[in-house]
Amino acid sequence: MFRLPIVSALAVVAATAAPALAQTTTATPAPQTAPQTTPAAPGTTAAPADAAAAKPNPAVGGAQMAPTKPIVENLAAAPNLATLVNALKTAGVDAALAGPGPFTVFAPDNDAFGRLAPGTMDTLLKPENKATLAKILNYHVVSGKLDAVTLKKQIESAGGTLMLTTVAGQPLTAGLENGAITLTDANGTKAYVTTYDVNQSNGVFHVVNGVLVPKLG
Repeated sequence: MFRLPIVSALAVVAATAAPALAQTTTATPAPQTAPQTTPAAPGTTAAPADAAAAKPNPAVGGAQMAPTKPIVENLAAAPNLATLVNALKTAGVDAALAGPGPFTVFAPDNDAFGRLAPGTMDTLLKPENKATLAKILNYHVVSGKLDAVTLKKQIESAGGTLMLTTVAGQPLTAGLENGAITLTDANGTKAYVTTYDVNQSNGVFHVVNGVLVPKLG
């Protein structure tokens, strides 16, 4: 059974579970890897606010994000999301994210992938592990558009802890910590949203500082 290290998690929400974004094949088991350090709480860009005023997209990795373009095009324009973009293409998930949606994507940056144990991404990018890679990537996506204000209000209405269902079909837990949205994965590890509300023509994405890992098996 393929198991990834317990790495930081980010969360997504859906009213109902949606089908996986990419068709996959049976993954070949890969070696177990060591746990990684949970990233510290970061500073944030465009932190959640109680007023949902229209505002320009934040830059991501120094690149401007056009709200008239679909998710995959803006992800590809951000240099700090290059590892994610490569993984989406390899797993075939990019084709679904180019569709009409809407989708909410929690996008791990390059540093988040860098916290995985050495060799983990090389293993996941192998053709025989396409199914496992797609499952991990689908764990970062929900159907519908959830901006930070909406997500924050749902967390508060739920008493501070909100169970979210990803496109991969497994839950994540969203919370708040000093005003920042936190996400805890199926393995119990936590990560933080670092850049909020990058609006797209087919949804929204938020940059996160950890990789979400569902239960694999």
